[in-house]
Amino acid sequence: MNKEHLLPIEKSRLGVIGGSGFYSMDQIEYLRELEINTPYGKPSDSIKVYNLGNLEIAFIPRHGRKHSLNPSEIPYKANIWALRSIGVRWIIAPSAVGSLQEQIRPLDIVVPDQFIDRTKNRPATFFNEGAVAHVTMGDPFCTNLSRILSEIGEKNIPGGRQLHRGGTYLAMEGPAFSTRAESNLYRSWGCSIIGMTNHTEARLAKEAEIAYSSLSMVTDYDCWHQTHQEVSVEMVLDNLRSNTEVANKIIFEVAKLIEKERPKSKSHFSLKDGLITQKENIPSSTIEKLRIFTDSY
Repeated sequence: MNKEHLLPIEKSRLGVIGGSGFYSMDQIEYLRELEINTPYGKPSDSIKVYNLGNLEIAFIPRHGRKHSLNPSEIPYKANIWALRSIGVRWIIAPSAVGSLQEQIRPLDIVVPDQFIDRTKNRPATFFNEGAVAHVTMGDPFCTNLSRILSEIGEKNIPGGRQLHRGGTYLAMEGPAFSTRAESNLYRSWGCSIIGMTNHTEARLAKEAEIAYSSLSMVTDYDCWHQTHQEVSVEMVLDNLRSNTEVANKIIFEVAKLIEKERPKSKSHFSLKDGLITQKENIPSSTIEKLRIFTDSY
């Protein structure tokens, strides 16, 4: 196994997991493409590596470049393991979401700080098969990276649109959209937006000691808003195309700041007090899978 996962923060990479409609990156120099095999199977796609000054940026489309994986089929563990194995310590995750609140309008952007999990068929942890760890999830998204993303996003979002700092992301299984009863239930819980992917990524990234933040791009009002046009794939894709250019610009500016400052956060040490099982009691096959996360301990 290579040792890129042990790169110090000063030399680590930025990861970008592209969602629906976000299959490539603009403005940044392309370097190479990596095919990575993981203990959890193949990632969603190969990883494209870009360069910005002294920072390398690793990009993977979560649904595959042809959007052939539905939200339940995405190999979340393979994606996060692969990114960590090449030294990624920050992840920005642009993704499509529906709005559950009137003031969060289509084409707005939300940087959420909480989530509620309503998924059913997702791998939620790397720590099983004889190894147990409990990471804290009070702040599931990295507070430091989310602050940076919000500050830069506010400066780069077009007029007439708004970036919302904070909010609760309701994670549903999909791939179908919500029923109206579900949508109204989630609104009654105070949820801000609804999506299908970020919860699983955020949990696994926390275990992998990667700072993870979501750039949630609002495409619609879900189905609760009966005076608004009903949600359709065509509507979602039209609004995604409009948002992709904005997301590219925001990520480019965030990458420039990370290249200079290499911000550290609690997320980079989230396993420090979370490991429970003693090493001598863990099967060797499990130790090998987890080594990229636990070597420093």
